[in-house]
Amino acid sequence: MGACVIVGGSKLSGRLKVQGSKNASLPIMAATILNRSKNRIRNVPDIKDVHVMIEILKVLGAKVSLTGNELTVDTSNVNIWEVPENLMRKMRSSIILMGPLLGRYKKVKVSYPGGCEIGPRPIDLHLKGFAALGANISESHGFIYAEADKLKGTNIHLDFPSVGATENLMLAAVLAEGRTTIRNAAKEPEIVDLQNYLNKMGCNVKGAGTDTIKIEGCAIEDLNEVDDYSVIPDRIAAGTYLVATAATRGNIVLENVIVEHIEPVLAKLREMGCNIRTLEDRVQLWVDKPLKALDSLRTLPYPGFPTDMQAPMMALLSTVEGTSIITETVFENRFKHAEELRRMGADIKLNGNTAIIRGVKKLTGAVVEAKDLRAGAALVIAGLAAVGKTVVEGISFIDRGYEKFSEYLLTLGANIERLN
Repeated sequence: MGACVIVGGSKLSGRLKVQGSKNASLPIMAATILNRSKNRIRNVPDIKDVHVMIEILKVLGAKVSLTGNELTVDTSNVNIWEVPENLMRKMRSSIILMGPLLGRYKKVKVSYPGGCEIGPRPIDLHLKGFAALGANISESHGFIYAEADKLKGTNIHLDFPSVGATENLMLAAVLAEGRTTIRNAAKEPEIVDLQNYLNKMGCNVKGAGTDTIKIEGCAIEDLNEVDDYSVIPDRIAAGTYLVATAATRGNIVLENVIVEHIEPVLAKLREMGCNIRTLEDRVQLWVDKPLKALDSLRTLPYPGFPTDMQAPMMALLSTVEGTSIITETVFENRFKHAEELRRMGADIKLNGNTAIIRGVKKLTGAVVEAKDLRAGAALVIAGLAAVGKTVVEGISFIDRGYEKFSEYLLTLGANIERLN
Protein backbone atom coordinates (compact mmCIF):
# COMPACT_ATOMS: atom_id res chain seq x y z
CA MET A 1 0.00 0.00 0.00
CA GLY A 2 2.99 2.35 0.49
CA ALA A 3 3.36 5.28 2.87
CA CYS A 4 4.26 8.96 2.98
CA VAL A 5 6.63 10.29 5.63
CA ILE A 6 6.08 13.98 6.33
CA VAL A 7 7.97 16.32 8.60
CA GLY A 8 5.58 19.20 9.26
CA GLY A 9 6.26 22.88 9.67
CA SER A 10 7.23 23.98 6.14
CA LYS A 11 5.01 26.58 4.48
CA LEU A 12 3.92 25.58 0.99
CA SER A 13 5.00 28.18 -1.55
CA GLY A 14 5.33 28.34 -5.33
CA ARG A 15 3.46 27.71 -8.57
CA LEU A 16 1.70 24.55 -9.68
CA LYS A 17 -0.20 23.49 -12.79
CA VAL A 18 -3.36 21.59 -11.85
CA GLN A 19 -3.88 18.13 -13.39
CA GLY A 20 -6.77 17.21 -15.67
CA SER A 21 -9.98 16.12 -14.02
CA LYS A 22 -10.26 12.53 -12.80
CA ASN A 23 -14.05 12.70 -12.67
CA ALA A 24 -14.29 14.08 -16.22
CA SER A 25 -11.68 11.76 -17.77
CA LEU A 26 -13.32 8.48 -16.72
CA PRO A 27 -16.77 9.00 -18.33
CA ILE A 28 -15.11 10.50 -21.43
CA MET A 29 -12.94 7.38 -21.69
CA ALA A 30 -16.09 5.26 -21.40
CA ALA A 31 -17.70 7.37 -24.15
CA THR A 32 -14.98 6.33 -26.65
CA ILE A 33 -16.75 2.95 -26.89
CA LEU A 34 -19.63 4.63 -28.73
CA ASN A 35 -17.95 5.89 -31.90
CA ARG A 36 -16.09 2.71 -32.98
CA SER A 37 -13.25 5.00 -33.97
CA LYS A 38 -10.06 6.81 -32.91
CA ASN A 39 -10.06 9.30 -30.06
CA ARG A 40 -7.25 11.61 -28.92
CA ILE A 41 -7.76 13.19 -25.51
CA ARG A 42 -5.36 15.64 -23.86
CA ASN A 43 -4.94 16.72 -20.22
CA VAL A 44 -5.77 13.24 -18.90
CA PRO A 45 -4.29 12.75 -15.40
CA ASP A 46 -1.72 9.99 -14.95
CA ILE A 47 -3.49 8.37 -12.00
CA LYS A 48 -4.42 4.87 -10.87
CA ASP A 49 -8.13 5.09 -11.81
CA VAL A 50 -7.23 6.13 -15.37
CA HIS A 51 -4.91 3.12 -15.64
CA VAL A 52 -7.68 0.79 -14.42
CA MET A 53 -10.01 2.21 -17.08
CA ILE A 54 -7.29 1.73 -19.71
CA GLU A 55 -6.98 -1.89 -18.60
CA ILE A 56 -10.76 -2.40 -18.95
CA LEU A 57 -10.87 -0.80 -22.41
CA LYS A 58 -8.02 -3.05 -23.56
CA VAL A 59 -9.83 -6.16 -22.30
CA LEU A 60 -12.90 -5.04 -24.28
CA GLY A 61 -10.77 -4.92 -27.42
CA ALA A 62 -9.64 -1.28 -27.65
CA LYS A 63 -6.14 -0.11 -28.51
CA VAL A 64 -5.08 2.38 -25.85
CA SER A 65 -1.94 4.34 -25.05
CA LEU A 66 -1.17 7.07 -22.53
CA THR A 67 1.88 9.22 -23.28
CA GLY A 68 2.39 11.89 -20.66
CA ASN A 69 -1.11 13.31 -20.35
CA GLU A 70 -2.24 12.49 -23.89
CA LEU A 71 -4.50 9.48 -24.30
CA THR A 72 -5.29 7.74 -27.59
CA VAL A 73 -8.13 5.21 -27.74
CA ASP A 74 -9.18 3.25 -30.82
CA THR A 75 -12.42 1.37 -30.17
CA SER A 76 -13.02 0.11 -33.72
CA ASN A 77 -12.29 -3.48 -32.62
CA VAL A 78 -14.20 -3.47 -29.32
CA ASN A 79 -16.34 -6.61 -29.46
CA ILE A 80 -16.97 -7.58 -25.85
CA TRP A 81 -19.93 -6.32 -23.79
CA GLU A 82 -18.97 -7.93 -20.48
CA VAL A 83 -16.63 -6.17 -18.01
CA PRO A 84 -14.42 -8.61 -16.02
CA GLU A 85 -15.34 -8.82 -12.35
CA ASN A 86 -11.76 -8.36 -11.08
CA LEU A 87 -11.49 -5.00 -12.87
CA MET A 88 -14.98 -3.82 -11.84
CA ARG A 89 -14.00 -4.33 -8.22
CA LYS A 90 -10.95 -2.09 -8.54
CA MET A 91 -12.90 1.08 -9.22
CA ARG A 92 -16.35 2.43 -8.43
CA SER A 93 -16.43 4.49 -11.64
CA SER A 94 -16.31 1.32 -13.75
CA ILE A 95 -20.12 1.28 -13.55
CA ILE A 96 -20.04 4.13 -16.10
CA LEU A 97 -19.28 1.53 -18.79
CA MET A 98 -22.82 0.15 -18.59
CA GLY A 99 -24.31 3.06 -20.55
CA PRO A 100 -22.07 3.01 -23.64
CA LEU A 101 -21.96 -0.82 -23.84
CA LEU A 102 -25.75 -1.00 -23.61
CA GLY A 103 -26.02 1.73 -26.22
CA ARG A 104 -23.61 0.07 -28.64
CA TYR A 105 -24.48 -3.62 -28.17
CA LYS A 106 -27.97 -3.43 -26.59
CA LYS A 107 -26.67 -5.70 -23.86
CA VAL A 108 -24.16 -5.52 -21.03
CA LYS A 109 -23.02 -7.63 -18.10
CA VAL A 110 -21.12 -6.24 -15.10
CA SER A 111 -20.54 -7.12 -11.46
CA TYR A 112 -21.16 -4.69 -8.64
CA PRO A 113 -18.28 -2.17 -8.64
CA GLY A 114 -15.66 -1.56 -5.94
CA GLY A 115 -13.84 1.65 -4.96
CA CYS A 116 -13.62 3.73 -1.78
CA GLU A 117 -15.91 2.70 1.06
CA ILE A 118 -17.52 6.04 1.89
CA GLY A 119 -21.06 4.82 2.38
CA PRO A 120 -23.82 3.36 0.20
CA ARG A 121 -23.78 4.59 -3.38
CA PRO A 122 -26.65 2.55 -4.80
CA ILE A 123 -26.86 2.14 -8.56
CA ASP A 124 -30.63 1.73 -8.56
CA LEU A 125 -31.00 5.14 -10.27
CA HIS A 126 -28.81 3.90 -13.13
CA LEU A 127 -30.82 0.70 -13.49
CA LYS A 128 -34.22 2.43 -13.28
CA GLY A 129 -33.08 4.79 -16.03
CA PHE A 130 -31.90 1.93 -18.27
CA ALA A 131 -35.24 0.18 -17.72
CA ALA A 132 -37.07 3.39 -18.72
CA LEU A 133 -35.05 3.37 -21.97
CA GLY A 134 -36.35 -0.12 -22.67
CA ALA A 135 -33.74 -2.45 -21.15
CA ASN A 136 -34.63 -5.58 -19.22
CA ILE A 137 -32.59 -5.71 -16.03
CA SER A 138 -31.78 -8.86 -14.08
CA GLU A 139 -29.44 -9.49 -11.17
CA SER A 140 -28.00 -12.79 -9.98
CA HIS A 141 -24.87 -14.12 -8.25
CA GLY A 142 -23.45 -10.59 -7.89
CA PHE A 143 -23.82 -9.75 -11.59
CA ILE A 144 -26.09 -7.25 -13.33
CA TYR A 145 -27.44 -7.96 -16.82
CA ALA A 146 -29.16 -5.41 -19.03
CA GLU A 147 -30.53 -6.23 -22.48
CA ALA A 148 -32.84 -4.54 -24.98
CA ASP A 149 -34.07 -5.20 -28.52
CA LYS A 150 -33.68 -1.47 -28.96
CA LEU A 151 -33.40 1.56 -26.72
CA LYS A 152 -36.13 4.18 -27.02
CA GLY A 153 -35.94 7.81 -25.91
CA THR A 154 -38.07 8.64 -22.89
CA ASN A 155 -38.57 11.03 -19.97
CA ILE A 156 -36.47 10.19 -16.92
CA HIS A 157 -36.80 11.95 -13.56
CA LEU A 158 -33.96 11.16 -11.17
CA ASP A 159 -34.93 10.85 -7.49
CA PHE A 160 -31.56 12.42 -6.61
CA PRO A 161 -29.20 14.41 -8.88
CA SER A 162 -26.67 11.57 -9.06
CA VAL A 163 -23.58 12.37 -11.13
CA GLY A 164 -22.95 8.74 -12.09
CA ALA A 165 -26.56 8.05 -13.05
CA THR A 166 -26.78 11.27 -15.10
CA GLU A 167 -23.61 10.36 -17.03
CA ASN A 168 -24.54 6.71 -17.52
CA LEU A 169 -27.98 7.59 -18.89
CA MET A 170 -26.50 10.22 -21.21
CA LEU A 171 -24.09 7.58 -22.57
CA ALA A 172 -26.89 5.08 -23.19
CA ALA A 173 -29.41 7.59 -24.58
CA VAL A 174 -27.21 9.05 -27.35
CA LEU A 175 -27.76 5.84 -29.36
CA ALA A 176 -31.43 5.44 -28.39
CA GLU A 177 -34.25 6.06 -30.86
CA GLY A 178 -35.84 9.51 -30.41
CA ARG A 179 -35.47 12.09 -27.64
CA THR A 180 -34.51 11.42 -24.03
CA THR A 181 -35.04 14.07 -21.37
CA ILE A 182 -33.28 13.66 -18.01
CA ARG A 183 -34.79 15.84 -15.28
CA ASN A 184 -33.30 16.57 -11.85
CA ALA A 185 -29.96 15.85 -13.54
CA ALA A 186 -26.70 16.53 -11.73
CA LYS A 187 -25.11 19.88 -12.70
CA GLU A 188 -21.43 19.14 -12.09
CA PRO A 189 -18.85 20.63 -14.51
CA GLU A 190 -17.74 17.10 -15.40
CA ILE A 191 -21.19 16.47 -16.94
CA VAL A 192 -20.79 19.55 -19.13
CA ASP A 193 -17.40 18.19 -20.22
CA LEU A 194 -18.98 14.84 -21.13
CA GLN A 195 -21.67 16.64 -23.14
CA ASN A 196 -19.02 18.63 -25.02
CA TYR A 197 -17.11 15.44 -25.82
CA LEU A 198 -20.21 13.59 -27.02
CA ASN A 199 -21.19 16.51 -29.25
CA LYS A 200 -17.68 16.64 -30.73
CA MET A 201 -18.23 12.97 -31.59
CA GLY A 202 -21.44 13.85 -33.46
CA CYS A 203 -24.09 13.37 -30.76
CA ASN A 204 -26.81 15.90 -30.01
CA VAL A 205 -26.88 16.67 -26.28
CA LYS A 206 -28.09 19.94 -24.71
CA GLY A 207 -28.65 21.27 -21.21
CA ALA A 208 -25.70 19.84 -19.24
CA GLY A 209 -24.98 22.15 -16.31
CA THR A 210 -28.72 22.64 -15.75
CA ASP A 211 -31.18 20.24 -14.14
CA THR A 212 -32.68 19.21 -17.52
CA ILE A 213 -30.63 17.46 -20.20
CA LYS A 214 -32.10 16.68 -23.63
CA ILE A 215 -30.58 14.07 -25.92
CA GLU A 216 -31.60 13.45 -29.52
CA GLY A 217 -30.66 9.86 -30.35
CA CYS A 218 -28.49 9.18 -33.38
CA ALA A 219 -27.18 6.16 -35.28
CA ILE A 220 -23.74 4.77 -34.53
CA GLU A 221 -22.83 5.34 -38.20
CA ASP A 222 -23.32 9.08 -37.67
CA LEU A 223 -20.56 9.27 -35.06
CA ASN A 224 -17.06 10.39 -36.02
CA GLU A 225 -13.59 10.18 -34.54
CA VAL A 226 -12.47 12.79 -32.03
CA ASP A 227 -9.06 14.01 -33.10
CA ASP A 228 -8.34 16.50 -30.32
CA TYR A 229 -10.14 17.11 -27.04
CA SER A 230 -8.80 18.56 -23.78
CA VAL A 231 -10.28 17.50 -20.43
CA ILE A 232 -11.17 20.25 -17.94
CA PRO A 233 -8.88 20.89 -14.93
CA ASP A 234 -9.52 18.91 -11.75
CA ARG A 235 -11.44 21.16 -9.35
CA ILE A 236 -10.94 18.79 -6.40
CA ALA A 237 -7.16 18.63 -6.91
CA ALA A 238 -7.11 22.43 -7.16
CA GLY A 239 -9.12 22.73 -3.94
CA THR A 240 -6.84 20.24 -2.19
CA TYR A 241 -3.67 22.22 -2.97
CA LEU A 242 -5.35 25.46 -1.88
CA VAL A 243 -6.43 23.91 1.43
CA ALA A 244 -2.96 22.40 1.97
CA THR A 245 -1.43 25.86 1.45
CA ALA A 246 -3.90 27.42 3.89
CA ALA A 247 -3.10 24.71 6.47
CA THR A 248 0.61 25.55 6.28
CA ARG A 249 -0.14 29.33 6.14
CA GLY A 250 1.73 29.49 2.83
CA ASN A 251 1.44 31.19 -0.59
CA ILE A 252 0.57 29.40 -3.84
CA VAL A 253 -0.28 30.25 -7.43
CA LEU A 254 -2.33 27.55 -9.19
CA GLU A 255 -2.38 27.48 -12.99
CA ASN A 256 -4.79 25.61 -15.29
CA VAL A 257 -7.91 26.20 -13.19
CA ILE A 258 -11.47 27.17 -14.07
CA VAL A 259 -12.18 29.61 -11.26
CA GLU A 260 -15.96 29.21 -11.47
CA HIS A 261 -15.63 25.47 -10.77
CA ILE A 262 -13.78 26.03 -7.48
CA GLU A 263 -15.82 29.04 -6.31
CA PRO A 264 -17.66 27.02 -3.59
CA VAL A 265 -14.27 26.18 -2.03
CA LEU A 266 -12.86 29.68 -2.53
CA ALA A 267 -15.90 31.17 -0.78
CA LYS A 268 -15.24 29.14 2.39
CA LEU A 269 -11.50 29.88 2.32
CA ARG A 270 -12.25 33.61 2.00
CA GLU A 271 -14.70 33.31 4.91
CA MET A 272 -11.86 31.85 6.99
CA GLY A 273 -9.62 34.84 6.19
CA CYS A 274 -7.44 33.53 3.34
CA ASN A 275 -6.32 36.11 0.79
CA ILE A 276 -7.37 35.05 -2.70
CA ARG A 277 -6.68 36.64 -6.08
CA THR A 278 -8.12 35.21 -9.29
CA LEU A 279 -7.09 35.97 -12.85
CA GLU A 280 -8.36 34.08 -15.93
CA ASP A 281 -7.05 30.51 -15.45
CA ARG A 282 -5.01 31.21 -12.30
CA VAL A 283 -5.70 31.63 -8.62
CA GLN A 284 -3.37 32.80 -5.87
CA LEU A 285 -3.92 32.07 -2.18
CA TRP A 286 -1.84 33.33 0.71
CA VAL A 287 -2.28 33.60 4.48
CA ASP A 288 -0.90 36.53 6.46
CA LYS A 289 -3.17 36.59 9.53
CA PRO A 290 -4.83 34.08 11.88
CA LEU A 291 -7.61 32.12 10.21
CA LYS A 292 -11.16 31.92 11.57
CA ALA A 293 -13.39 28.91 12.25
CA LEU A 294 -16.48 28.23 10.12
CA ASP A 295 -19.90 28.34 11.78
CA SER A 296 -21.27 26.05 9.11
CA LEU A 297 -19.90 24.03 6.21
CA ARG A 298 -22.47 21.83 4.48
CA THR A 299 -21.67 19.48 1.61
CA LEU A 300 -24.15 19.56 -1.27
CA PRO A 301 -24.37 18.59 -4.94
CA TYR A 302 -22.81 21.18 -7.28
CA PRO A 303 -22.86 24.17 -7.11
CA GLY A 304 -22.77 23.52 -3.36
CA PHE A 305 -19.63 22.69 -1.40
CA PRO A 306 -18.22 19.40 -2.81
CA THR A 307 -18.27 16.32 -0.61
CA ASP A 308 -14.83 15.42 -2.00
CA MET A 309 -13.40 18.52 -0.27
CA GLN A 310 -14.95 17.78 3.13
CA ALA A 311 -12.03 15.69 4.47
CA PRO A 312 -9.26 18.17 3.45
CA MET A 313 -11.30 21.01 5.00
CA MET A 314 -11.67 19.07 8.26
CA ALA A 315 -7.88 18.78 8.44
CA LEU A 316 -7.53 22.54 7.87
CA LEU A 317 -10.23 23.49 10.40
CA SER A 318 -8.49 21.33 13.02
CA THR A 319 -5.64 23.89 12.93
CA VAL A 320 -7.87 26.99 13.27
CA GLU A 321 -8.83 28.54 16.62
CA GLY A 322 -12.53 28.32 17.43
CA THR A 323 -15.32 25.83 16.76
CA SER A 324 -16.32 24.75 13.25
CA ILE A 325 -19.28 22.60 12.24
CA ILE A 326 -19.32 20.36 9.15
CA THR A 327 -22.51 18.65 7.97
CA GLU A 328 -22.09 15.85 5.41
CA THR A 329 -25.28 15.43 3.36
CA VAL A 330 -24.05 13.44 0.35
CA PHE A 331 -22.41 10.28 1.78
CA GLU A 332 -23.31 8.91 5.19
CA ASN A 333 -20.01 7.18 5.97
CA ARG A 334 -17.54 9.88 5.09
CA PHE A 335 -16.00 10.75 8.46
CA LYS A 336 -13.50 7.89 8.69
CA HIS A 337 -10.63 10.40 8.61
CA ALA A 338 -11.88 12.02 11.85
CA GLU A 339 -10.57 9.14 13.98
CA GLU A 340 -7.15 9.33 12.28
CA LEU A 341 -7.01 13.12 12.70
CA ARG A 342 -7.72 12.60 16.42
CA ARG A 343 -4.57 10.49 16.59
CA MET A 344 -2.75 13.68 15.60
CA GLY A 345 -4.34 15.67 18.42
CA ALA A 346 -7.37 17.05 16.58
CA ASP A 347 -10.46 17.75 18.73
CA ILE A 348 -13.34 16.36 16.65
CA LYS A 349 -16.69 15.08 17.91
CA LEU A 350 -19.11 13.26 15.62
CA ASN A 351 -22.88 13.24 15.89
CA GLY A 352 -24.49 11.39 12.99
CA ASN A 353 -23.69 13.32 9.84
CA THR A 354 -22.29 16.31 11.76
CA ALA A 355 -18.70 16.90 12.89
CA ILE A 356 -17.84 19.51 15.53
CA ILE A 357 -14.21 20.60 15.25
CA ARG A 358 -12.49 22.63 17.96
CA GLY A 359 -9.23 23.96 16.61
CA VAL A 360 -6.02 23.11 18.47
CA LYS A 361 -2.83 25.15 18.72
CA LYS A 362 -0.84 22.45 16.92
CA LEU A 363 -1.45 19.01 15.48
CA THR A 364 1.27 16.49 16.33
CA GLY A 365 2.85 13.89 14.08
CA ALA A 366 1.61 10.30 14.31
CA VAL A 367 1.22 7.09 12.30
CA VAL A 368 -2.15 7.25 10.54
CA GLU A 369 -3.93 5.29 7.81
CA ALA A 370 -5.77 6.51 4.73
CA LYS A 371 -9.16 4.78 4.46
CA ASP A 372 -10.15 6.35 1.14
CA LEU A 373 -8.91 8.76 -1.53
CA ARG A 374 -9.89 12.14 -0.05
CA ALA A 375 -9.21 11.02 3.53
CA GLY A 376 -5.67 10.20 2.41
CA ALA A 377 -5.20 13.72 1.07
CA ALA A 378 -6.60 15.15 4.33
CA LEU A 379 -4.10 13.20 6.42
CA VAL A 380 -1.20 14.42 4.27
CA ILE A 381 -2.45 17.99 4.77
CA ALA A 382 -2.63 17.42 8.52
CA GLY A 383 0.92 16.05 8.44
CA LEU A 384 2.17 19.15 6.60
CA ALA A 385 0.67 21.36 9.32
CA ALA A 386 1.69 19.19 12.29
CA VAL A 387 4.70 19.35 14.60
CA GLY A 388 7.10 16.45 14.07
CA LYS A 389 6.92 13.39 11.83
CA THR A 390 3.72 11.93 10.39
CA VAL A 391 3.51 8.62 8.55
CA VAL A 392 0.46 8.24 6.30
CA GLU A 393 -0.08 4.60 5.37
CA GLY A 394 -2.34 3.32 2.59
CA ILE A 395 -1.35 5.99 0.07
CA SER A 396 -2.38 3.80 -2.87
CA PHE A 397 -5.81 5.39 -2.25
CA ILE A 398 -4.26 8.80 -2.97
CA ASP A 399 -2.81 7.47 -6.26
CA ARG A 400 -6.38 6.82 -7.44
CA GLY A 401 -7.08 10.52 -7.85
CA TYR A 402 -3.97 12.68 -7.45
CA GLU A 403 -1.18 12.77 -10.01
CA LYS A 404 2.30 12.67 -8.41
CA PHE A 405 0.89 14.09 -5.18
CA SER A 406 4.01 13.84 -3.03
CA GLU A 407 6.26 15.01 -5.89
CA TYR A 408 4.18 18.13 -6.49
CA LEU A 409 4.11 18.92 -2.76
CA LEU A 410 7.89 18.52 -2.72
CA THR A 411 8.21 21.21 -5.42
CA LEU A 412 6.16 23.52 -3.18
CA GLY A 413 8.61 23.09 -0.30
CA ALA A 414 7.00 20.25 1.66
CA ASN A 415 9.27 17.91 3.60
CA ILE A 416 7.72 14.69 2.29
CA GLU A 417 9.07 11.33 1.24
CA ARG A 418 7.24 8.44 -0.37
CA LEU A 419 8.01 4.87 0.70
CA ASN A 420 6.78 2.07 -1.56
